[in-house]
Amino acid sequence: MYGKIAAFGLLAVANARPAVTVPLSDVVHSTVASVASTAMSAATSTDAAIASYSTGAGIGATGTGTAGGAASTGAASYGAKFPLSNGFPNVQVPSSQLDTIEQQAHGTLPGPNGAPPTGLHDDTINSLAFIAFNELFEVSFFSTLVADISASKPGFTAGDIAPADRDTVLANLKVIVAQEELHALNALGAFNANTGKTIEPCTYKFPVKDFKSAIALAQTFTDVVLGTLPDIQTVAATAGDIGLIRPVGSVIGQEGEQNGFFRYFQGKVPSELPFLTASARNFAFNAILQNFIVTCPSQTLDFLEKPAGGIPLNETGVLTVLTKGLALEDVTAKFSFSTINPSQTKSYYESKKSSLGFITYVNQQNAPVSIKIMPDDIINISESAVTFKASFPGQSKFLNGLTIAALTRTGDHADVDSVAADTLFGPGLIEIN
Repeated sequence: MYGKIAAFGLLAVANARPAVTVPLSDVVHSTVASVASTAMSAATSTDAAIASYSTGAGIGATGTGTAGGAASTGAASYGAKFPLSNGFPNVQVPSSQLDTIEQQAHGTLPGPNGAPPTGLHDDTINSLAFIAFNELFEVSFFSTLVADISASKPGFTAGDIAPADRDTVLANLKVIVAQEELHALNALGAFNANTGKTIEPCTYKFPVKDFKSAIALAQTFTDVVLGTLPDIQTVAATAGDIGLIRPVGSVIGQEGEQNGFFRYFQGKVPSELPFLTASARNFAFNAILQNFIVTCPSQTLDFLEKPAGGIPLNETGVLTVLTKGLALEDVTAKFSFSTINPSQTKSYYESKKSSLGFITYVNQQNAPVSIKIMPDDIINISESAVTFKASFPGQSKFLNGLTIAALTRTGDHADVDSVAADTLFGPGLIEIN
């Protein structure tokens, strides 16, 4: 059902994982944009140049029709340092620390004393590793947002939050932080119960300059999460681990409630679509890698990319949506792609220019739409990026809400899993309404 799967993003910058992991406790908050790196995990020698990740300036996340993956304005800053002041993620279950988090979250870990399920199949365990990886990122993001508002940093003052009440917003975000901590602890506990190991946090950076861009970014990555968790339910059901389906479903509902909150602040209809856009584990995995990771413990990435069993996640090349303000219109949009080592982009293009593949759009629960990239569609070729144009059928295909764009080998796809398995570069995230 899976295979080589997908990404989203910016310009690639490196292809070697840091030999030494930077301890999270040693990271100093900064406004300097960071560089991430990791080892390539190519499935074939032909595609070796694109099978890894990097970070860039950030996700364009403001305004209707934002092109995800395009650079945003403002510098990226480091996320909250771990462990947090409440000890997270080093929280015993049960403990007084956990009691405090549960009170703040308005609820508890599932099961008697939060007892995690055991005896899970390999690919379900791999999903738990991804969930923990994602939730640690979300805890860092929302903790950083709470800290910025609490400190009234420029762009995060009461005036920037108005007309909403700053104290009410802050109180709600603190609940969200605690709820995300419980999501993470639940996944970490289940992963540990099945493997005896743990997923360590990475260091993160967030390309937001004010409250409005932070909320817009939160909506975008939550859209991806909401599309990915049903994929995880499918993996569990296929493996026969049906006990995981109900709790994951409860998180889908909770994340949906959060996203209505984020959309409300942007003047959008709280409920985005009748059927949310489907995603896959690798789309979300690479979205985090390409846009938010500064450094990551090698062991954490190995659990995801080199698991003991099941299907590994893998890194892909970067697809950037350059056209901002896309709407429900049929237009020609501009994109670029980059290999992981930027210096390999031009040589990759030279070897593939007679068969560049397709730009494929995944929207809602509909059949993916693929458009062939022709040699005449190439706009510019540099050492580090190839810029091209492609039709965006916003009106004729009603590409409302989140659209996931990917550069794929072929154009014949039945569903998001087929797109993810066939992706070379991507995904680029396009938000309309």
